Order: sequence, then structure tokens, then C-alpha cells
Amino acid sequence: MQEGIAVENQGHYLTAFERKLLHKSLKADLRPEYRRRIEIMLLADAGQSQAQICEALLCAQETARYWITMAQTGQAHKWDERPMGRPKAINQQYLERLKELASHSPRDYGYAFERWTAQWLGKHLAQELGIKVSNYHITRLLKSMGLSTRRTSKTVEKEIKDAKDCSITITISSLLLPLSLFFCGN
Repeated sequence: MQEGIAVENQGHYLTAFERKLLHKSLKADLRPEYRRRIEIMLLADAGQSQAQICEALLCAQETARYWITMAQTGQAHKWDERPMGRPKAINQQYLERLKELASHSPRDYGYAFERWTAQWLGKHLAQELGIKVSNYHITRLLKSMGLSTRRTSKTVEKEIKDAKDCSITITISSLLLPLSLFFCGN
């Protein structure tokens, strides 16, 4: 909180639990906008008027009015439920996990399909890390890392090589061009 603003132990709107929760939340590393929300509610609880709060925190009347109402109606715990700005940014952990997943078969993670799609990568990462992004953004991230969910010529060459290494070969020669099929026991 800014200097010169006193917050008393007994308040007008908040319960002791809510007040303690908000004070504890202030100690965390918060975006300035979230910090302002908490400060507005604590100042209102301490008896400061909307005008005094706006002057002390340099915030808009509408912002102060909204968060004062949240404190008055017992909804102070919702200070972080209305996200602001763009959705959660993709962090380094997300990028590393995306790269790891895209570099391995989905079967390694219990899925029945052989290749990842952007949709399935997004679903898996949303469940695992709680960050949802569009399929298009997943594709852009993969491209920026030099990865793709599509079959590459190396993948096709590897599949052909693996097929040639199989023990069962069936040749159909009654066609105009001979056709060989390779079966693997995989």
C-alpha cells in the first residue's frame, strides 16, 4: 500500500478472514492492477471514501466503485477472478513442455493415435499446465521452434525404411506394375 494510508484492524465491510486474505495476497508479486483492486477494498473497509481512494491510488472512479461494491457484498475473494488484458502468457515451462510433447509420440503419453495435432497438444497442455491457447497459436509456436505436427519427408523416409526392414513381404505381380506391401508386427 502507498504511504500515508492507514488500514485499521476492524473494518466496515470485510470479515477478519477476508482482510487477512487480502493482506496476505498483497505480499505476493502481483501485477499493479491486481494490487490496486486489493488496496481499494482494504481502504474502503478502513472507512476511506471513494474520492479519497481515487486520489490516493490514482485510479478511475468506476474502478474504485466496482471494487468497493465487491468488498461490500462479501466478494473480496474474487479480486483475481476477472482477468485483465490478454490471456495468460505462454511461459518458458509451456514452451519446453510443448517441444517435449511434439518430439515424442502421443502413444508415449497414453493416447491411441500416432501423431499429435495442434488440437490435441493444446488439450494436453491445458490439462497439464492450465494454459489454454488456440490451435493456430500452437501451430505458430511449433513452427517457431522448427517443429510441426505434419509428416515431414524424414518421417516418411523413416516409415519406408522401417517397412523395408520388416520380415513379411507380399508381392502382387498380376498387376501391370508389381506392387509390394510390407507388414510389421508393431
